[in-house]
Amino acid sequence: MPQIPEKIHELSVGQLAARSGAAVSALHFYESKGLISSRRTPGNQRRFSRDTLRRVAFIRAAQRVGIPLATIREALARLPEERTPTRDDWARLSEAWRAELDERIQQLNRLRDHLTDCIGCGCLSLDTCVLSNPDDVFGDRLTGSRLMAEKPRPTRGPARPRS
Repeated sequence: MPQIPEKIHELSVGQLAARSGAAVSALHFYESKGLISSRRTPGNQRRFSRDTLRRVAFIRAAQRVGIPLATIREALARLPEERTPTRDDWARLSEAWRAELDERIQQLNRLRDHLTDCIGCGCLSLDTCVLSNPDDVFGDRLTGSRLMAEKPRPTRGPARPRS
C-alpha cells in the first residue's frame, strides 16, 4: 500500500483509491451521492482532504454489513459539521443499525429454510409460494405467485366510427 507523506494534506482521486482500496469509479459515485466531497484545482482535478480516507473506510465497512448508502449518507450528515467519523461514532451508529441487520438476517434465514420448497415448483406457481408470498400473507385471498389482484377493466361503450 503506497504511503502518503504526512506533509501532503490533499489526495488525488488515484491516491485516495490506492490508499482506500476503493475503485476510482466508486469514489466518483460516493461523491455524486454526497458521501464524500472534493475541491477542484485550477486544472479541474479533484483533491480530497486526507480525512476522506477515514470517511471512505466508514462507508465501505457499513456497506459490507448491508447498510444502504442512503442510510450511510444520513448518518454522516448528522455528524457535527459533517466531520470525519470517529470510533465512538461508529459504535453509536452500528448499535442503531443492529436491529435492522437482525431483521434482515431473520429474513435471509427464512428464505434459506424455504428455498427447497420453491425448487420443487420451478415456476413459482404454488398455492402458497414461500418466496413470492412470504409467511403466506396473501394465501387467504389469492393463489400462485401473483401478489396483486387484477383490477377489473372498465367496460367501454360501443365503438365509435373513426372519421
